[in-house]
Amino acid sequence: MTPHLACVDLVKGYRKGKVQVPVLQGVDFEAARGEYVAVMGASGSGKSTLLHVLGLLDDPDRGRILLEGRPIDRLPDRRRDELRNRIFGFIFQSYHLLPELTALENVLTPLMIRYGVIAYKLRRKRLVHQARLLLDRVGLGHRCNHKPSELSGGEMQRAAIARALAGQPSILLADEPTGNLDAATGQAVLDLLRDLNREEGLTMIMVTHDAQVAAQADRVVRLTEGRIVECLTEVP
Repeated sequence: MTPHLACVDLVKGYRKGKVQVPVLQGVDFEAARGEYVAVMGASGSGKSTLLHVLGLLDDPDRGRILLEGRPIDRLPDRRRDELRNRIFGFIFQSYHLLPELTALENVLTPLMIRYGVIAYKLRRKRLVHQARLLLDRVGLGHRCNHKPSELSGGEMQRAAIARALAGQPSILLADEPTGNLDAATGQAVLDLLRDLNREEGLTMIMVTHDAQVAAQADRVVRLTEGRIVECLTEVP
């Protein structure tokens, strides 16, 4: 069966002054449709970089990114933008909420971009209702009209999670999505993501340092010095 998302011989580095710093060094990875994969590894092992390259936020230095068997890493910019808006949902360590917008408006932002001004206005009532339901599901229904400066760190992360899900992506790329949440709220968010994974076939690739979080995944991929060294079904 063709993987939903895969990369082949992925190499990525960054220049620091005159020095080229290698990050990913020949990574082969794949996730089946509807699979929940946790990515673990020490700080600096390349976990976040892997997510960024898989989601077309960064270009690889070498290698291919495949969506349902078709290469997507060298597509025109407009097509890549469209894939990021419609296929991928992103949850970052930094929330990247727009400070001048309310939580509700932040969740709606990807949909405003997708539809454009006129088409968005025609759908606005339905989209606002869906966004409110999402905020309610992540425990933020009572904070819809608050701006990021009025939210706690945990609340901002929950708003960012709702925004990532607003466009009904088929692939969710999550970088420590519960890292800023207390244990109970974090588990509630993981339960929500797991429900979406099971009920709607959402493919999830999640970076985490937490072995208890990783243990809830279908499979664990471990990165060491930019290379996948083992794949596990259980976290030791």
